[in-house]
Amino acid sequence: MQVSQSQINDDAIDLMINMGPQHPSTHGVFRLVIWVDGEKIQKVEPHIGYLHRGSEKICESESYNQIITLFDRLDYVGNLNNELAFSLAVEKLMDLEIPERAQYIRVILCELNRIASHMLFYGVYGLDAGATTPMLYGFRERERIQELFESVTGARLMHNYIRIGGIKEDVESDFKDKVHKLINDLKKSVDECDDLLSNNEMFLVRTKNIGIITADEAIDLGLSGPSLRASGVLEDIRVTDPYSIYDRFDFGIPVGSKGDCWDRYFVRVQEMRESIKIIEQALIDLPEGEIITPIKGMVRPPKGEVFIRTESPRGDLGVFVVSDGSDKPYRVKVRPPSFVNLQALELMLRDTYLADAVLVLGSIDIIMGEVDR
Repeated sequence: MQVSQSQINDDAIDLMINMGPQHPSTHGVFRLVIWVDGEKIQKVEPHIGYLHRGSEKICESESYNQIITLFDRLDYVGNLNNELAFSLAVEKLMDLEIPERAQYIRVILCELNRIASHMLFYGVYGLDAGATTPMLYGFRERERIQELFESVTGARLMHNYIRIGGIKEDVESDFKDKVHKLINDLKKSVDECDDLLSNNEMFLVRTKNIGIITADEAIDLGLSGPSLRASGVLEDIRVTDPYSIYDRFDFGIPVGSKGDCWDRYFVRVQEMRESIKIIEQALIDLPEGEIITPIKGMVRPPKGEVFIRTESPRGDLGVFVVSDGSDKPYRVKVRPPSFVNLQALELMLRDTYLADAVLVLGSIDIIMGEVDR
């Protein structure tokens, strides 16, 4: 993220400030160097890598099923969506046909995971703006979803539930009843959250016309997910390049108009409602049957390479896998949305007030686990 001399007047810079890497509002171990002229930000320089674990390289020494646990730990807030992305890549290499029941259960859980991720964003973003009550509302609803995940997968966070060929085990007989009750509660809760914060006068002052990025700028920088749609770009991989069984569902793509902090916030609020629509349709059509395609012995895809794109809660999650025919991949490369979306931070922050830096950063909703990998 280099800034040319024509864009920045060095004579105007009178103070350099370090934000992070240990800072409660950087949403991870992240350092942002900020140059200011009075209260106005002139230039920023993000520093990443504090959470680097070499995940992509470790994949080369693990079996395919073991790698799913590594993908759980990239975006640890939307981990079921990460599990799905890697599984789809390997399944495409192996030309596997996934049982219908497993497909529907995958979609239901991934959309619940999207809502849980957005609820976490809602809570901490309210806190970034100085409001504590949204944190209580957001975590209350996230907890309800986590309880369902625990009953289905046996874990609250690192689920390791979606497997190559299907899912680990079938859901319980009362699964549909539990999910029906959960989404009925979530409908009311999303409305409550919306009423509480979205049009709050102080929140509007802090987020409207702050951190603006235009549609052309967003496209040029490769933004995706809510950060792209907030700028008015109608792009959702579930619709424009559907994977799994998303082409069977009827749902909308929420978009913003200005590409400011408020639009990035409100697109996520609207997306929760669209995810509920998908879950309702999937529950109606959920078939009986097998939950996994049997694979004899170790997973050994044929020689070849594949690239898969999915719509994670943060945007376009790409997975590139190269197979040499063994039980371990030759190469795994991840295109994480948080890493790409972070590129827009310098543009969003230029000429904004220092006090707004936390709100602009928070509006991108980065997860440092997938940024650093």
